[in-house]
Amino acid sequence: MADRTRGTPVVTPEERRAELADGLAAVRARIAAACAAAGRDEREITLIAVTKTFPAADVRLLAGLGLTEVGENRDQEARPKAADCADLPLTWHFVGRLQTNKARAVAGYADVVHSVDRARLVRALSDAAGRAGRELRCLVQVSLDEDERREGRGGAAPEDVPGLADEIAGAPGLELGGVMAVAPLGADPLPAFARLAEVASGVRRNHPGASIVSAGMSGDLEQAIACGATHLRIGTALLGGRRAIVR
Repeated sequence: MADRTRGTPVVTPEERRAELADGLAAVRARIAAACAAAGRDEREITLIAVTKTFPAADVRLLAGLGLTEVGENRDQEARPKAADCADLPLTWHFVGRLQTNKARAVAGYADVVHSVDRARLVRALSDAAGRAGRELRCLVQVSLDEDERREGRGGAAPEDVPGLADEIAGAPGLELGGVMAVAPLGADPLPAFARLAEVASGVRRNHPGASIVSAGMSGDLEQAIACGATHLRIGTALLGGRRAIVR
């Protein structure tokens, strides 16, 4: 039973599993409806659970529900969580902005890095992958908002994406996976995701295997699917808007 006497919800593992199962069912229903509307096959969609601020216990519960793609956006949280769950068959996605000096740490556990937006980071990840004896799949983060670029919030300008994709494809220890973007805040996501689809198509002309289009979060997954997204990064709609404390 939830204990709210101290103002912070406390749930049992059984209650939390039920919450996550309900969230997963709801998200999968949205994906199914969006795919039907777009004439797409649900099997084309990879659902990534973005578990930032949620405990490793939630990752384990999600894995038990069959969801094994996990996303994190901060190294200081992702690294211990990945270590805690090292016994599970998970694919770890680093989806946040990545500082160059964190490349070695992230290369130690991440399988896919969604936020590669500059040549210096390509070089750092390549060096880190070599040191770790691992291969990292990397996506070019595309900025679809000029204001976002001016404010330094991450992402390469669309015209710079082909060159950056070439650098990733040619870097030892790295594999070019495709592209990623976040829809601009407060704007209709459809035009942004349509632009991302164009950028992704351009990348595939030179790199046919770079098939990933990482786009769509809790509030705009339908629009992302309509524009060809293959990977969805879902947090709130799946895990809820608060951190659960499991006793």
